[in-house]
Order: sequence, then structure tokens, then C-alpha cells
Amino acid sequence: MDFFEVVHTQRSIRKFKPDDVPDEVIWTMLDAAIRAPSGSNTQPWIFVVVKQPAKRQAIAQALRETGRVEDMEERFQQVKSDPVRRRSLGGAVAMFKDIAKAPVLIIPCLYNVSSPTPDIKGLLAGSSIYGAVQNMMLAARDLGVGTVLTTFQQFIEPTLASELGIPKDALAACVIPVGYPDGQRFGPTTRKPVDSVTYWDSWGSTKKRT
Repeated sequence: MDFFEVVHTQRSIRKFKPDDVPDEVIWTMLDAAIRAPSGSNTQPWIFVVVKQPAKRQAIAQALRETGRVEDMEERFQQVKSDPVRRRSLGGAVAMFKDIAKAPVLIIPCLYNVSSPTPDIKGLLAGSSIYGAVQNMMLAARDLGVGTVLTTFQQFIEPTLASELGIPKDALAACVIPVGYPDGQRFGPTTRKPVDSVTYWDSWGSTKKRT
């Protein structure tokens, strides 16, 4: 698939078929992930792949107990006049009610962070892993596999530590549900025009595209 077709058609997939995602597909996605740059090329990452149903169920139960699903349902009811937002939130609510329906969860973790900062929870530390996450998700799109970037790990860190053995000096940066799309289709995506979010040489200075 052409690179720009991959970029323009990657979409957050939140509903998955129960079909297994072969290990070789996951290895291919992860091999793309580790090609990303990182601070001083330290590659401060570990990727935890969760396929065991019992572990996925434990994660799903912990998420339900946070009350985040109820919060999202309330927000869903408040956006009745915005069909795009309702569609997105509706899909998120359905997914978070039982995240275990995703046949695979991949949890990218920061580990042994030293550059560009030793602060594992700092914004700059994220620069050494989120590029890898995007590489992985783009590779998944090329392989016909759906993904979505979620950040609910921040609410269930104790469960992730106990279920997956994540040590105290590592930090889950996100949770990526992975599976073959069920009823959802990849792109094209709708975004703000690039010229509406781009300034040249100084803030507020625009340029017309030629």
C-alpha cells in the first residue's frame, strides 16, 4: 500500500472481530515500532502484548470500576447536536464497556528513560515512545489491522502492574487495542485543513498554498 494512502486512511477502530491476530502480524507491527527515533537513540521502550483472555478480562474489569465509562456516557448524552462527536463518543463508550473484546492489547511502556529527560512522567519523555506507537499503528493499517490509541492506563496502573508484572521503574504510556475491524472501515479521514493550522516564521503568519 502507498505510504500516503496508509496515512490518509488510518482511522481509530473501536469495534473488533473476535478473530485472532497472528503473532507474525504483531511482530511485524512491533518491528515497525522500534524503527522510530528516540532521545539519544536510547530506545527506552518495552511493549507488553496481552492476548490471554483472563488478563484482558482483568484489565477490562479494572477499567469498568474506575467509573470512566459512566463519565463518557454522560458526555455522549450532552453532544446530541454534534453527530460526528456522538459517533466518536458512542464508539468509545461501547469499546470501554468491555475492552477485553479486542483480541489483543498492546501496552507500550517507557523504561530506563534518560533522554531528553529522566522524568519518566514528563511530557518530553513521551517524545521517545509516541513516535514508535504511531509507527506501529501505521504498520497495522497497512496490514489491514485496526488499532486505536487510548490512555486509560493512567487510571488502572496498579492492575497493570499486578497482572502484567510491570515494574515500578516502568510506565505504561498508552494502551492500544488491536484487532480486525468489525463493521468499521478505514478512512479517508476528515481533518482541519493544513493551512488553517500552519504558521510560517512567526505565530499568526499564514501563507497560501500554491
